[in-house]
Amino acid sequence: MSSDVRFTDFKSDKQPTWCPGCGDFGTMNGMMKALANTGNDPDNTFVVAGIGCSGKIGTYMHSYALHGVHGRALPVGTGVKMARPDIEVMVAGGDGDGYSIGAGHFVHAVRRNVDMTYVVMDNRIYGLTKGQASPTSRSDFETSTTPEGPKQPPVNPLALALASGASFIAQSFSSDAMRHAEIIEEAIEHDGFGFVNVFSPCVTFNDVDTYDYFRDNLVDLQDEDHDPNDYEAAKGVILDSDKEYQGVMYQNENSVPYHEEHGVTEDMSEIPDGAPDDAMDLVREFY
Repeated sequence: MSSDVRFTDFKSDKQPTWCPGCGDFGTMNGMMKALANTGNDPDNTFVVAGIGCSGKIGTYMHSYALHGVHGRALPVGTGVKMARPDIEVMVAGGDGDGYSIGAGHFVHAVRRNVDMTYVVMDNRIYGLTKGQASPTSRSDFETSTTPEGPKQPPVNPLALALASGASFIAQSFSSDAMRHAEIIEEAIEHDGFGFVNVFSPCVTFNDVDTYDYFRDNLVDLQDEDHDPNDYEAAKGVILDSDKEYQGVMYQNENSVPYHEEHGVTEDMSEIPDGAPDDAMDLVREFY
């Protein structure tokens, strides 16, 4: 940990290829600011990403990183944290990557409560594959492949997290730079799985869930006298389909992260030479 790190230290020399105006620029900047503000530095940070517009974020950030396969970023992040509980692990994804093919991994990562941060760039559309409806698209959202809308209710990732036993649930808006970074900071500092769904507008394919839409409709829980430690209050906010919220919705102050609960405290990344004692006796017993 270092107090001398600036967020620019997390910038790599690779230029993002996102569309001009993409919300992912703001999302990434907030992630880098939050990492620096919480005392982390590139040498103790591991960023994992899946497939989608968010997939190359590890290339654009200066840290240890892995660009995985579709929907499988969370298992990789879990493995990294179990092998090296001393480093900061941040997993990045999109609404397609995280809530479609990756939904099963999302549920289990949440309930394990591994001490890492999961940032999902939710633009309510598949951007990389040219504008198909995603799991969080509105039921009447018209695209080239769903000209009359997907005609099914969108996934509520916050409710899915709460039902899976999440210990930290938050939502932010990539364009609200200061609040977005603050919320990511709280997720990083949380002891356990810190989940942040980020409204990150797609300026190319989504002309409904735009910057102006979120600026006009977003309600900040910081101004609503909301108590994130109150489970029932959190449930009410998360299930309120009439409003778009920003802020920490739920946090379990008594959360114990997985590695502490199960005594995984040592560096397991170094594998000793040779098989463990009595390993062959165990093999012979079953074969």
